[in-house]
Amino acid sequence: MIQSFPREITMKRRAWLALGCMAAAFGLLGGAGYSSSAFADECMNRGTLDVLYCDEDKDLVADAPKDPSQWRDPSTLVFTYTPVEDPAVYRDAFKPFQDYLSEITGKRVIYYTVQSNAAEIEAMRSGRLHVAGFSTGPTGFAVNLAGAVPLAVKGTATEFQGYNLILIVRKDSPYEKVTDLKGKRVAHTSQSSNSGNLAPRTLFPKLGLVPDEDYQVVYSGKHDQSVLGVASGDYDAAPVASDVFYRMARRGTVKEEDFRILYKSPPFPTSSFAYAHDLTPELVKQIRHAFETFRFTPEMQETFGGADRFYAITYKDDWAVIREIAANAGEAYDRKALDKLAAKEAAKKAKSKK
Repeated sequence: MIQSFPREITMKRRAWLALGCMAAAFGLLGGAGYSSSAFADECMNRGTLDVLYCDEDKDLVADAPKDPSQWRDPSTLVFTYTPVEDPAVYRDAFKPFQDYLSEITGKRVIYYTVQSNAAEIEAMRSGRLHVAGFSTGPTGFAVNLAGAVPLAVKGTATEFQGYNLILIVRKDSPYEKVTDLKGKRVAHTSQSSNSGNLAPRTLFPKLGLVPDEDYQVVYSGKHDQSVLGVASGDYDAAPVASDVFYRMARRGTVKEEDFRILYKSPPFPTSSFAYAHDLTPELVKQIRHAFETFRFTPEMQETFGGADRFYAITYKDDWAVIREIAANAGEAYDRKALDKLAAKEAAKKAKSKK
């Protein structure tokens, strides 16, 4: 649990944090404060980015601020990884990288445990998070609304680590093909998830199964909860990320042989790793060097399915298929969509506490 954050925050950033706190009272990222033109610098091109950011080089991610006084050089770097499963697993798994990042930058690096995708995005947007891993689907929100600049995914020397959407059912169930799920209860993860929601809404209709029309969609909140829900019989089926499913099987959380896979998609890139756009150029250079030169420990390789390093990517090129799926599903990486996601995640969390 983080007790405090770095003090190297400009007065403009402090004002933004105050507005963020007020906005949170009315709904995450909602309210006029977040759309005020008072935050907008003169910008020749913004694209789909929020008014806080500019993209004059048209690489689809936020440019560094033009005014050097707005660059941040925190004495402590805050790092986190997407909350797809038990956060404690990844806090421990990334400790060797955190130590390496600290060595390269000369700064203290601490782990910030987040409980939802929306909370992670808000943390970077408000300046409390500097380097982070974002799930594949929410990466678009992080780019557009939080000024995240993706630079890498897990991989090997020759390729990035991909994953598939897999549609799972219990092996002892009567379901043998995708269309057998008509009229059934199927768990999607969250609205922003690529493999857990957006891709199924794009790909399943081509297989003769339309979400919300042919079956009841129930949001589980996370991939691991979908897998466990199918195992327990709470859900008839679930589209989930293959890497999460196989990690759970390797750890003994579930038995792979207890499930049947009805469908497997083409591969998608795994979670992106990104830095905040307004860090100083020298710090960005050091962060990039850390990602380029770090090699995973044997324990990390086991945790992350054989990946042994970070593989360089760009949001413009490597997330093109993900943006296409989101567009086909009618989803936009804007504040309204993230507010909706935040509300659903909060409701799910509140329900689980009852």
